[in-house]
Amino acid sequence: MIFEQGPIRPPSEAASLLIRVTRNCPWNQCYFCVTYRGKKFSRRSVSEIKQDILRIKGICEEIRDLSARWGENGNITPKVAERLRTGYDQQYLHVASWMYQGQKTIFLQDANSLIMKTKELLEVLKAIKKSFPTVERITTYARAKTARRKTLEELTDLCQAGLNRVHVGMESGSDNVLQIINKGASSEDMVNAGVKMEQAGISTCYYVLLGLGGKTYSREHALETARVLNMVNPTHIRFRTLLVKPGTPLEDKVKNGSFAPLSEDEIIREERLLIDNLNDIDSWLVSDHILNLLEEVRGNLSENKKFLLKVIDRYLGMPDNERVNFRLGRRAGVYRYLDDMKDQQRYEHVAKGVRHLESEGALEETIDHLRQKFL
Repeated sequence: MIFEQGPIRPPSEAASLLIRVTRNCPWNQCYFCVTYRGKKFSRRSVSEIKQDILRIKGICEEIRDLSARWGENGNITPKVAERLRTGYDQQYLHVASWMYQGQKTIFLQDANSLIMKTKELLEVLKAIKKSFPTVERITTYARAKTARRKTLEELTDLCQAGLNRVHVGMESGSDNVLQIINKGASSEDMVNAGVKMEQAGISTCYYVLLGLGGKTYSREHALETARVLNMVNPTHIRFRTLLVKPGTPLEDKVKNGSFAPLSEDEIIREERLLIDNLNDIDSWLVSDHILNLLEEVRGNLSENKKFLLKVIDRYLGMPDNERVNFRLGRRAGVYRYLDDMKDQQRYEHVAKGVRHLESEGALEETIDHLRQKFL
C-alpha cells in the first residue's frame, strides 16, 4: 500500500480523493453496523498523514509523466486509465480518477475525523491546501457527540481552513430508538452539534435510517427525527433504509423477538410521516442509496415538499399487484423510478417474474434476497 485508505466513504463522495486521518471507529458499538466490527480504533500522527499527502502528490506528478510518455499530453484519458489498470497499484487508478474529475474534493476517513485535536486537524488541512490548491471541498464523517465537544470557534477555524462539509450518522431523533440501537449519542447531541456546525459555516449532512424504530417505535422514530431535523435545518438530509445485517446485535434482537422489522410498504409510510412533519426548513432531501425503494424522493424541502409527498402517495395508491411489481423490478435492477413501469416490455417482464415466484411461494424471500445483495 502506497498510502492508507479506509473501507468506506459516502456515495456523494465518489469523485473525492480519500485520505485517511484516523483508523476505524472510536465508538464501534452501534447494533446495526458491521463496517468496523472487530477492528480497533487508532489515531494517525500528523506526520504520517502529511507523508501520505506528499505520496499522493508524487503519484499525481508520476501519472502526468506517464500520460505524456503514452502520447496523451499529460491528460487523464481512458487510455491512461486502462494502462494503469495493469502493472500499477489500484491506488494509482483512484488518484487518476480524482485527477480526471478535476481534483476538487477530498474526503477524510475514517468514521470520526473530528476526534483529532483541532490544532492537528488544522495542520492536516493546511498541508492538503498547500499540496492540492485546486481543492474546493474537504469533507469527513463525524459523530454528533464529538462535534458537540468542539467549540464554535474551533469549528469556525476548521471551516475557514477548508473543512466544508461534515457527514453525521444521526440515524434517529428518538432517544428510545437511539438507546435501543446503542448509538452512544442523544437527540440533544444531534441538535447541539448540527446547530453549532451550521453556525460555523460547515455544511452538515444528516443521515436518517428509515425503519430503525421497528414496528414498536416507527411513529416515534418518524416524529422525533422530524423534530430534531427541524431544529438543526441541516444542509442535506440523506435517507437510508434499514436492512438488518447478519452477525449484528440487531439481528439477535430480531431472532429473540425484541425487534420487529417493518415491511417495505410500512417503511414508505414511515418515510411519508417523517417528511410531512418537516416544517420551515430548506434542507435538501436525498435518497441516494439502492436500498431506498423510492430513489426519486429528493429535492429541496422548502420548494419540493409537496412533490416528495406526491411521489410517496403515488406509490402507496397503487394496487397491491403494481406495488409488488415495482418492488421486485426495483430490487432486480429493472426499474429505478416509478415511471419506468410505463415501459410495457419491462413491466410484463417483471410481472412474469412475480407470477412465477408467487406460484413457487418464494416472492418475498426472493425480494429480500435481492435486497441483501446491496449490503
